[in-house]
Amino acid sequence: EGFSGTFTGERRPKSDRIFEALGATDELSSAIGLAGEFSGEKGHTFVDQLHKVQCMLQDVGSNLATPLSSAREAHRKRTSFSEKPVLELEQWIDSYSEQLPPLRAFILPSGGRSSAALHFSRAVCRRAERRVVPLVQAGEADPNVAKYLNRLSDYLFVLARYAAMKEGKEEKIYIKPEP
Repeated sequence: EGFSGTFTGERRPKSDRIFEALGATDELSSAIGLAGEFSGEKGHTFVDQLHKVQCMLQDVGSNLATPLSSAREAHRKRTSFSEKPVLELEQWIDSYSEQLPPLRAFILPSGGRSSAALHFSRAVCRRAERRVVPLVQAGEADPNVAKYLNRLSDYLFVLARYAAMKEGKEEKIYIKPEP
């Protein structure tokens, strides 16, 4: 009938921004799953991190499915989202960034299948973040969820560059077309 339920039992239209955010987060997990499969085929050791990220995205979804305006304390306790995963992403970003050459130009999503799939995941992550921010601004979701998605897109970008480097694949550079 065009309605779905939140974790709190509240019925909302499927077009509600909560379900938009949940859908974008689910798409993100699927994109990361694909990137993980490609990366696993190449023997990348960061695949375990991607699996951990997918698990964290389940927690992101739980938080989003529990709108704070209708959540009881028991709901909030069960679906809270801490800053710890955000800090872990920042450590991972720093670790991979230290191993990469500095960027001197804009790069295009490229660098082999693993890298391209990670770039695609980053783009999906940015969309998920755009869907989550209004919920945080409205007080319906934990601000750490938006922070996590923000840092996750940076992690996926750095990881895409790292995968290309490890595989010896060239990153395509943006070249401004002649008018």
